[in-house]
Amino acid sequence: MQAPGSRQHGLRAPFLREHRPRLLVVIAVGVLAFVPGRFAYAAIDHPLVGTPYGTALDLCVALVVLCWMASTAIRDYSWVDRLWSVLPAVYCLIVAVDVGIASARITVMAALACLWGARLSFNLARRDGYRPGNQDHRWIYIREKCHPVAFEVFSVVVVSAGQLAIIWLFTSPIHQAWLHAEVPLGWLDYVAIVAFLVLLVLETIADGQMWRFQQNKARLVAAGVEVERPFLTEGLFRYCRHPNCACEQGMWVVFYLFAISASGRLWHWTGLGCAILVLLFGGSTQLTEKISCQKYSAYSRYQAAVPKFIPVALNPRRRRARPVYL
Repeated sequence: MQAPGSRQHGLRAPFLREHRPRLLVVIAVGVLAFVPGRFAYAAIDHPLVGTPYGTALDLCVALVVLCWMASTAIRDYSWVDRLWSVLPAVYCLIVAVDVGIASARITVMAALACLWGARLSFNLARRDGYRPGNQDHRWIYIREKCHPVAFEVFSVVVVSAGQLAIIWLFTSPIHQAWLHAEVPLGWLDYVAIVAFLVLLVLETIADGQMWRFQQNKARLVAAGVEVERPFLTEGLFRYCRHPNCACEQGMWVVFYLFAISASGRLWHWTGLGCAILVLLFGGSTQLTEKISCQKYSAYSRYQAAVPKFIPVALNPRRRRARPVYL
């Protein structure tokens, strides 16, 4: 039996040796481009210069470059997935540190972002998602379907820059709270707090149900037992096909309510983040389900019987359809 951690240590050295030439080339290009890029970016005068959320934007731009370099160097395109769980909390804490405890709204928003990040970090860690090389199967699928040059463009524009920009955007309501830090908490803030926490609990439950299902499925496969149910249809997944994704979108839509309460305006640019996030989840789950339909013939019946995001628990037609996909 290997000592704890010995397996990971044994994998790390061959992994780095395999990708060392590409890694050195990418680092060299990054170093050569850093100085002119830094001066070019510093010359851009945008409205957030001098604000704490402008500092968050600076960090976002730097991470775009670093994620692209890491992805290109070792052919692992899930670096943004690993950052996704921590960046919203980091961005909110940058703003919270600037104001101290002077704004209850900003303190609450930062605390909620940290709770959300802790849940996602835990779920990603137990799935071994932080290990280099263990990447999202959708990136592998797209890479196999695309021309290498087209995929590299996709990697820069969508995987690195696009996703990191979305993370920065859906956290941006805290900038509105910073602009109106003197406005006290109102009834809409309390609605947002309760709704966020309820969605957080539901997403945690959905994550746990999926984790237990996948662990049991892996045990059956390892034992050579036929898996009768290859995808989860019980628990929260009997009411919608992606309850965790539904809660995820809902939480960041709810997060925008803090900006509305602070500014007194229904719409401003910080609402772009949650809107684009909803579009992102629509596209990503469509790809996920395309892959699932190719793997499991019964998945199309599950699609027909159960809604994607919004539960229709009281719909009798959907309850009667449930045995069809089981």
